[in-house]
Amino acid sequence: MRSYAVQMFCQPVVEMDMAAPAPKGTEVVVEVTRCGVCHSDLHIQDGYYDLGGGKRLSLADRGVTPPVVMGHEVLGRLVAKGPDAPVSDDTMGKTFVVYPWLGCGTCEICQRGEENLCATPSSIGVHRAGGYAERCLVPHPRYLVDVTGIDPTLAATYACSGLTAFSALKKVQIAKDREWLLILGLGGVGLSGLEIAKALGYQKIAVADIDPAKRDLAAACGASLVVDPRDAGALAALQAKTGGIAAAIDFVGGRATAEFGIATLRKAGTYIIVGLFGGDVSMSLPLLVLRALTLRGSYVGNLGELRELIDLVKQGRVKPMPVETVPMAKVNSALDRLRAGHVNGRLVLARD
Repeated sequence: MRSYAVQMFCQPVVEMDMAAPAPKGTEVVVEVTRCGVCHSDLHIQDGYYDLGGGKRLSLADRGVTPPVVMGHEVLGRLVAKGPDAPVSDDTMGKTFVVYPWLGCGTCEICQRGEENLCATPSSIGVHRAGGYAERCLVPHPRYLVDVTGIDPTLAATYACSGLTAFSALKKVQIAKDREWLLILGLGGVGLSGLEIAKALGYQKIAVADIDPAKRDLAAACGASLVVDPRDAGALAALQAKTGGIAAAIDFVGGRATAEFGIATLRKAGTYIIVGLFGGDVSMSLPLLVLRALTLRGSYVGNLGELRELIDLVKQGRVKPMPVETVPMAKVNSALDRLRAGHVNGRLVLARD
């Protein structure tokens, strides 16, 4: 089976010939036809996260060791099942998006449906082989979500880009018709967040991005207000026009975006960080109390949320975002473009 794997951190992905997965027990096999390229893949390729202050979080120390077959936005046809997999014959051959954020499956957190928060993760494309391959092994068919009627290239992105944005938005508790939501960063996840926010009924959405093309895209996609956070007067202008942001979602997750996002908040505002660009911030603790702020992290999303999101898409409530297909053999080119910031929307590797 042809696969594309990180054999050594900080090196390009290489093509490898691996044994095709043979399902056992409840396992199923998906023949991959689409797999999204995510910014998280760049961190996996590098082998670390930047913690700021010269510190790094090593993926090897967290049990992620090469070779790593990346790819967690997996979509494909169900082609094989283990003897104990509860799959009907008429389901074979159907196309599904795969929920990738697996846990141990047995702890209390997993049992309550929040495997993405499990202390011993087993995520597809990170801790187990992902979709940068011809086939992908999935431990149980419950992780397959039917995407009938959705463009397959777009559907693949909902496993991470869409789900991550949707889960973050569900953590926001503001009046959608009159309070302001700020989206920081209009990369693939941020753009997905903008479209999903509109679908959920948010009417006052501001977007901050340093890239003029992405600011133009935000305006074209319906953002009520667009700013360049590097402009000297951006913060004052944003606060003047909005009266202070009620909730900010940071899809970049760097020092500059965090400092800007927190500074925009009105009293009792909420800052939610999603991106993993890296770095650190320092804060005055008394001001955190006096401003009554909520600072919260949001990590991907759970299986129930993915099913909710797919239902919204099937209802036609989420406008499609730009997606571009790239042949899977050109995976390194796709990763390089993403690293350089030369992507509007999302890149998806394709096999047909």
